Amino acid sequence: MCNLYSITRSQEAMRRLFRISRDLAGNLPIMPAVFPDMMAPIVRTAEDGERELVMMRWGFPPPPNCGNAPVTNVRNLNSPYWRGWLSSKWRCLVPATSFCEWTDSRPKVTHWFARNESRPLFAFAGIWRLWSGERKGEAGQHRLFAFLTTESNGVVRPVHAKAMPVVLTCPEEWDTWLEGPADKAILLQRPAPAGVLSIVATGAKEDSAPCGEGNYEGDQ
Repeated sequence: MCNLYSITRSQEAMRRLFRISRDLAGNLPIMPAVFPDMMAPIVRTAEDGERELVMMRWGFPPPPNCGNAPVTNVRNLNSPYWRGWLSSKWRCLVPATSFCEWTDSRPKVTHWFARNESRPLFAFAGIWRLWSGERKGEAGQHRLFAFLTTESNGVVRPVHAKAMPVVLTCPEEWDTWLEGPADKAILLQRPAPAGVLSIVATGAKEDSAPCGEGNYEGDQ
């Protein structure tokens, strides 16, 4: 499961690439390490049809009887718990420039995956929701997001065989995920095609941070 990613491109680059017409994210810094329960930018379609950039916290509340740990990665779209969030109202894009996976064997080694060495922007296929409760010591209503995972492709599998994030890399995919009917959108839950990703860093690198595995759930 992916519990660490980075966003090392500018806010303006996100606005241009994802055709964002309303930016509500404030003064957004470069984020070389985004961990679960952190606030991070997502792209959604607002009720008036405008595409907007907003900040949300990473991690959904878990399904019933699945403990208390926030869920960062969503795999089983046949589950009634997740199907309810697949309407276009709740789908979002999660901008990223790279993501980290640990080797399945020990000692665990971090590997960073990106489009290429220059780390251009792409997006994870995400979902979001409103939730009332306490997160990070703050009680009240929160806006939360998670993103989809799928089978690992040939690049990710030697490092992490279980799963990889659903990676969207072109305007057609972004539009389909944000605005398309659910039956077409969920077809995007597939491994990234060959040539889309490569390993750009191993171990402690600039777009990395000391990696701990934390108490967070993935691939629900």
